Parts: sequence; C-alpha cells; structure tokens
Amino acid sequence: MYIGWIILILVGIASFAVSQMLKSKFNKYSKIPLTNGMTGRDVAEKMLHDNGIYDVKVVSTQGMLTDHYNPANKTVNLSEGVYASNSVAAAAVAAHECGHAVQHAHAYGPLKMRSALVPVVSFASSWVTWIILAGIIFIQTFPTLIWIGIGLFALTTIFSFVTLPVEINASQRALVWLNTAGVTNINNHDMAKDALKWAAYTYVIAAIGSLATLLYYIMIALGGRRN
Repeated sequence: MYIGWIILILVGIASFAVSQMLKSKFNKYSKIPLTNGMTGRDVAEKMLHDNGIYDVKVVSTQGMLTDHYNPANKTVNLSEGVYASNSVAAAAVAAHECGHAVQHAHAYGPLKMRSALVPVVSFASSWVTWIILAGIIFIQTFPTLIWIGIGLFALTTIFSFVTLPVEINASQRALVWLNTAGVTNINNHDMAKDALKWAAYTYVIAAIGSLATLLYYIMIALGGRRN
C-alpha cells in the first residue's frame, strides 16, 4: 500500500513540475512576436482554409490555456492570450487546435474513438469517486461495489490513453503546417515545437497518473479481499 502512495506522490510532483514548465514556456514564447504579424485568430483561420475547412468558426474564450476544439458545434476556441496575440506561442496553440479540426474533417480514427467515449466517461466521472469511496467503506460486506468503481475509473484511464495519439498527432499536423505555410521560420520554429512538446507532456503525465491511481484502487480491493 505504501508503494502505491509513493507512486501517486511522485506522479503528483511530476504533474506539477510539467504544468509549471508549460506555463513558463508559454509565457516565454508569448513575448516573441511572429515576423508576419499574424494573430492566433489569423493563424487558425489560415490553417483551416489551407486544409479546405470553411465550416469551422474561430472564437475567443475566457481563461488561460483554455484553448480547445469543439467538434459538436465546430468551433476552435482560443483563449484570450492566444486569440488576439501575435506571438510564437499563440501561433503554436492555434495551429494545434486547428489540428483537431483537420482530424475531425478527415475522420481520424483515435479522435472518433475519443469522441465516442466522451458521454461514457462523463457518466463514469460523475459517479466513480462516490462509488469507490462507498466500496472502500463496505469492502468487507459488499466487495463487489469497489470493483464496480474500479471498472468505471478504468474507463477514464482508457480515455486518457486514447487522448495521447490525438494530441500528439494534432501537434504534428500543426508543426508541419506552420513550417510549410511559412508562418514560422528558421528562427522561431523550434520555439513552437518546444511549446507543443511541453503541452504534450501534460497529457502523458495525466495518463500515467490515471493508470497509477487505477492500480492503487486495485491494490486496495485486493487487500480488502485478503482481510
């Protein structure tokens, strides 16, 4: 059991470190303007149009690093620090989110799988904490309950790992397009690549953390069965 706690603590520390590094990279590259003067919105609209996509809107959303693509209403949502910003960081983030729109347009397999899991994972996330908590309390009298909770949590873990290829592929599409479209150049392309690399690390850590938590719950269930 102590090993499980140690793993969870280490994953938590790694998650915090990566999150802080991502914010640091974003702040750093947000101060470096693109030579062509394009804003995040300009970059997003150009990437969409270059890929033959004209039915996706680019809109501004509140918050920091809240950027996302919504396949339900076909919108690329860019945070305030990206939408109107002329910087390498804004270009990288905007292109990444448009990478998801390109995936959607091309029916990219992992994205379709992730989208199909969303309603199931949403349901699981709403109940899993309470079911596992109840399962731990009643582990001696009703051991099946904690396994139901573990099954629900396993769905969220699967979702985390399905998310990885979706995010990595979106960044790959973004970097190729930024280079070929001339949005970035030899002086700043590696900066865009570095920013997206650290963004990808957050998803890797999240997946590892979810797996570690799942294994910890399994250890609790097995320990309760032996008692």
